[in-house]
Parts: sequence; structure tokens; C-alpha cells
Amino acid sequence: MSVVWYILVLLVVAAAIAYVAYNYQRIRKMPEGTQEMAEMAGIIRSGANTFMKTEYKTIVIVVILLAAVFSLFVEKTSGITFLFGALMSSCACVVGMRSATYANVRTANKARESLSIGETVKVALCGGSISGLSVQALGLLGLVAVLIIFGNVRHDVAGGGYITSLAGVNPTIMRISTYSLGCSLVAMFNRVAGGNYTKAADISADILAKVRNDLPEDDSRVPNVIADFIGDNVNDIAGNCSDLLESFVATISASLMIAVILFQQYEAHFSGNMEVLDKVFNGTITYPILLAGVGLLSCLLGLFYADRKKMGDNPSRELNLATWISAGLTVVLGFIAAAICFAGVDGEALRTVYGWTAGWASPWICAVLGIGSGVAIGSITEYYTSTDYKPTRTLAEMAPEGEAFVVTKGDAVGSRSVLLPVLVIGIALFVSGKLAGIYGVATAALGMLAFVGATVSIDAFGPIADNAGGLAESCHLDANVRVITDKLDAVGNTTAAVGKGFAIGSAAFATVSLIVSYVGNYSAEMTLNIASFVVVAGAIIGGALVEYFSAMLTDNTIESAKLMADEGDKQLTPEVLAGEKTPDYNRMIELAARQALKKMLVPSVLAMVIPVIGGFLFGVDFVGGLLIGATIVAIPRAIFMGNSGGAFDNAKKYIESGALAGHGKGSAAHKAAVTGDTVGDTRKDVVGVALDIFIKTMSTVANTLVSVFRNITLIR
Repeated sequence: MSVVWYILVLLVVAAAIAYVAYNYQRIRKMPEGTQEMAEMAGIIRSGANTFMKTEYKTIVIVVILLAAVFSLFVEKTSGITFLFGALMSSCACVVGMRSATYANVRTANKARESLSIGETVKVALCGGSISGLSVQALGLLGLVAVLIIFGNVRHDVAGGGYITSLAGVNPTIMRISTYSLGCSLVAMFNRVAGGNYTKAADISADILAKVRNDLPEDDSRVPNVIADFIGDNVNDIAGNCSDLLESFVATISASLMIAVILFQQYEAHFSGNMEVLDKVFNGTITYPILLAGVGLLSCLLGLFYADRKKMGDNPSRELNLATWISAGLTVVLGFIAAAICFAGVDGEALRTVYGWTAGWASPWICAVLGIGSGVAIGSITEYYTSTDYKPTRTLAEMAPEGEAFVVTKGDAVGSRSVLLPVLVIGIALFVSGKLAGIYGVATAALGMLAFVGATVSIDAFGPIADNAGGLAESCHLDANVRVITDKLDAVGNTTAAVGKGFAIGSAAFATVSLIVSYVGNYSAEMTLNIASFVVVAGAIIGGALVEYFSAMLTDNTIESAKLMADEGDKQLTPEVLAGEKTPDYNRMIELAARQALKKMLVPSVLAMVIPVIGGFLFGVDFVGGLLIGATIVAIPRAIFMGNSGGAFDNAKKYIESGALAGHGKGSAAHKAAVTGDTVGDTRKDVVGVALDIFIKTMSTVANTLVSVFRNITLIR
């Protein structure tokens, strides 16, 4: 029966992919505008494509080597599913990036031709929907294909690679976890490399244009500006696509693994009634896939409605509408999915054995909790980062006092913003655990990501609008065009901040689910003794590693930014400043790419190597502590980084809009805000977004290799 539902989900996936293809063709057919706009867009597109091709030369080598290791030493076909996960993630980010590099110039041109905010929003959202729906459709496509092809997940059977044989390995669970790990690895590479590229370019461009030379923000005379345009696509689009796809896949994988663990744990309780056991097991395996499928359908309907309706001049309202429709439909259809999956299951058995206090509806209630948590975290993030609210406005008002006041106040805003999201996450985890145990925690995580297609679409709107504004400036379009793109860019900054908050919240839920799955894979009692010195040692080291990882990414970005600023200074000759000569864009683009790729490998591999070394040396309990410590430190740290960075960015834009009387562009207050923005850039677009992948990747690696650690530990 499960296969029937999987096929229906695949039909929804096919519909989503068809809509993506339709929107891609629509975008391609729209005019690019003036010759200068087409030429500049071509430079951006070419630079982004070249960077991705160069990056993937490294990624492909690493992926193939790891796939060989999995097949030879862990489980024969797990290398194939690892490759499949990497492929799905790569396809999503490449499709998203390519569509964005076509949508940016068309968004600018629509603003030029129509001078209408509503019509311009539609073009940017059309481009963003290609990214969002690709993420959810391709992630789900790969996972369902793994389940259909590789069959039975119930029984813990002997597994092993072509060279070694390991006891207690469930091959299908291994395939699911390696599929997820393939997605994680690509996400880590894209986030680390893309973050370094875009923020080194952005910081150096801001310093050269706004601080040293009093030039407009996106002046094409500054070669770093063009590299920044490219960076928006390789990080904020490609990196974000692979990041959220990885979270989406990880939550479904954790739900499936926990369903198997529960089956093995409670099998004896149903020994007298195998029919009930079959129904319960099939329901717990099918529900995550069906919930993800109805979520994709909801996103498809929500985005289609937003695309077809007449849009007004309030971009925030129009974008929020698509999200609310997607979330609301997911809640309704998720209830129907739960009723279908657990039809005929004895409610008393679920309450007494599985501990589901609300019977078959328990997983659905937990999913709704996850959806509500995601919306709440997004709203809290918007409050702390949007220019419509007090925190960011107060930060802007500090700018006339100088850089020290801006940075100190921004840190306070970021720190204050941590408590409420963490409370939301903690309460949702507690309530979902009480309702449906560890399965409830997993479905709450999945609920938050069940409509990820809509959230990524809205998030991708931001960098498309940002690029459109940059093109309007660098191609010398009418000032009225820049007014429209600036409004969209400001909204895009908020949607990007909300998207980052959403990603961090979902990472917290996903990581907790993965940790529970990890413990359940080696402990019959499903407990981890946090009073054990081994666990505490792992937790302390895990927390410290998060700080070290953050410092490594920050150092790498600042070093690259300095090199790019120095190169930009050399190119800003009197002839270039006078507009008599064009700077060497290609040289700057090559420098940005070379630095990003040079500094990509070590941080990316670190998340995979740490649990492997810890597991082989000190065993499964140590790795459990490592995951807990890293998660506890990383979640508030990532929220702080994302929200303080978003507040810094929008405080600068608030001043640039002329809202702070007597302190416009070029003023001392503006330069102080630019300094704050350069501090925040690395936080929100490099460190904050990479921390959630860091903890998810470590947890996924631990789940994949728990059987290996259980068999091989050097220090017992």
C-alpha cells in the first residue's frame, strides 16, 4: 500500500517539476532591456557558471572518493545512494542559480518598463519559485526513489561493504542516511565556498565605494561590485537551495529511521497481533513521505495563486500571502494524510505502547506545532531585522555616534533576539515529545519544512531583487527604477533574514531528531547518560568546535576581502573613476573564485571528519556528547549571527533611504552604518548559515557510521 502513496507523491513531484520548467521558459522569453543591461547580466551569468563549474571539479572528486569508501567498507549500495543525494542537491542549486541569473535582469527591466511594484514583484517571485519548488521536488524525488528501489526497511539484517562485513547494519537505513549525507556534503561545500565568495566581494565593494571613494553602492566602476553580483547567486541562491534541501531530506530521513527504531523496540508488544503491527509500521513509514508530498502540493498551489493574482504595491503582503496559503493547505492536507496513514489502527494501542496521547492524530498535531514554530521564528526574526520595527531603527539612530556605538548596539540586538526563537524551539520540542515521543519530535521538524518550497521561493526573491537593484544602478537606469528595486531589495533583506531564521529553526529540530535516531541505533533503552564523563567531554569539545569553525570561516572571508579590496584599489585609476576606462572585471572575478575555492575544502571536510575521529577513538557515547554540545552552542550562535547581521544591513539601508533626518548617503552616520554592515555581512551570510549545516552534517555522519563505531573503537 505504501508504494501506491509513493507513486502519488511522485506525480505531485512531476507536476512541480513541470511548473518549474514552465516558469524557467517564461523567464527566458522576457526581454533583458538595454544592451548595457544584457551585457552586464551576461558577465554575471558567465561568472556564476564558471565558479560553479570550477567548484564542482573539487566536489566531484570528494564525492566519488567517499562513495567508494561507503560501498567498500560500510554497505555495498550505500555509495550509490550517496552519489544520488549529491546529484539531487547539485541539480537543485544549479537550476536555482541559473534561473536567478536570468531573472535578475528581467526584474530590473520590468521595473524600467512598467514602473510598477506589483508587476516587478511577479517577475522576481517567478524566478524565486524555480529555486523553491526545485528544492522540495528534487529532494523528495531522490528519497522516494531510494525507498521504492531498495525495498524493505523493517528488519535489521546483516550488512557490509565489498571488503568488510559489519554486524547489526540495516542496509536500507544505511542507504537512506547516505542519501541524506550526500545532500549534506554538497550543501556544506556550497555554503562555505559561496559565502566566502559573496561576502569577500561585498565587504571589499562597500569599503572601496562607500568609505574610501564616496561612490554609489553598486557603481560599475568598482570591479568588486560585479563580483558581488555573482556572489549573490552562488551563495544566496545556490548555497541556500542546497542548504534547505539538505534540511528537508534530513528531517524525512530521521523520521524514517525513528520509525524503524520504534518498530524494533516495540515489536514484542504486538507479537499477538501482527496485523496491528503492520498497520502501525506502514503508517509511521508512509506519513513522513505523504506529509512532504502534500506540502509540495500546497506550495505549488500557493505559488501558482500568487503568480496569477493581481499584485498591489505592498510586496511584503503579497509574499506573505503565498507563504500563508502554502502553510494553511499543508495543515489541512497533513490532517487528511494522517487519517489515511493510520486508518484502522487501534488508538488504544498507539496510546499505551507508542505513547501517542492523541492517538493517530498525534503526529499531525506535532507537524502543526512545527509549522507554527517556523512561522513564529520567522515573525520574531522579522521584528528584529526589519526597518519597520524598533530594534533596527534604534540601531540606525546610533550611527551618528560612530562605529563603536553601531557595533555594540548591533551585538545587543542580536543577543536579545536569541531568547524567543530558542524558547519557541524548546517548547515545541517538549510538547511534541510529550504528544508522540521521539517520532513526534521528528514530525514536528518535518512539519516546519513541509512547505519549504514556498519559504525558499520567498527567500530567493531577495537576492534576485538585490541583483536587479544593482543592475539598475550599474547600468544607469532612471532613478524611479532604483526606487522600485530598492523597495524590493529592502523587503528581500527581510525575507532573507526570515529564511535564515527558518533554516536555523529547522536545523535545530532536524538535529535533535538525528541525535535521537543516533542514540536509538545503538542503545536499546534509547538513552544517553549525560552525567557520564565521556559524554560531557564530547559535549565540551563539540561546543568549542563550533566556535573554532566560526572563527575559521570569518578569518577566511576577511583575508579574501582584504586581497580583493587591495586589487580594487589598484584598478580604480583616475581613468576608471572618470569613466574613460572599464575596470578588469574578469581579473576580480577570478580572484574571488580562486580565494573561495582555496579556502573551501578544510571547513567543509571538518564536519565530516570530527565525528569519524571521535567515534573511532572514543566510541558512540563520546560522539553523542559531541553532537549535543555542538547543537546547544550552534543554535543560539547561529540565531545571533543571522539576526545581528540582518539588523546591521537594514540599519544601513534605513539611513540610505533618507529616513534618518540629516544623515543620508555619504554622511559620517552612513559610513558608521556601512562599517556595521561589513561586520554583519560575514555573520549572516557566512557563519550563521554554515553553522546549521555543520551540526546537521555531523549528526548525519554519526547516524551513517554508528554501526562502524559500535564495532570498532580504539579506546574503550
